[in-house]
Amino acid sequence: MNKTDIWKDATEIEAVITQMAADLKALMARRGIPVPLMIGIHTGGVWIADRLHERLGLTEPLGHLDISFYRDDFTRIGMHPQVRPSYLPVGIDDRHLILVDDVLQSGRTIRAALNVLFDYGRPASVILATLAERDGRELPVAPDVVGFQARLGDEEQIKLSGPEPLLMLRGQSARKTGDKPDR
Repeated sequence: MNKTDIWKDATEIEAVITQMAADLKALMARRGIPVPLMIGIHTGGVWIADRLHERLGLTEPLGHLDISFYRDDFTRIGMHPQVRPSYLPVGIDDRHLILVDDVLQSGRTIRAALNVLFDYGRPASVILATLAERDGRELPVAPDVVGFQARLGDEEQIKLSGPEPLLMLRGQSARKTGDKPDR
């Protein structure tokens, strides 16, 4: 991303995370899920998951998921993965999971995250929560809980900056400017 502007500031993000927590709580009640395991996708998804985890008062440790080697497009988009270890505090077989990411665009990150999770076991269900959803889906993936909806031009992108403060940045995509994309 080259020239960037703040699209959503820390106050707006914290308010929407509080609303997302309420929406997750209501969804879990409707589905009869008393004790889910929350897992954030590195890096921005972990920042959001940490805040949701606290607001929901979940007692099991937060899981972290690295999907770097599971992306089907990382060589095409020029991604240079900074590999971090995945951490799942307990087994996921027959568990209800809440998978958290920062921005949902193409759906490829979520597809990769599901592949990683299924390498660890077979969950009973997976709820997807994303801070922002934007147009540009390439795969049939939709969040169950979403904070912001973004309608952007073809050359625009949004990116979470953080962890303190959390800011959502909006700028020109690297593909338009000729730079290598960062995501």
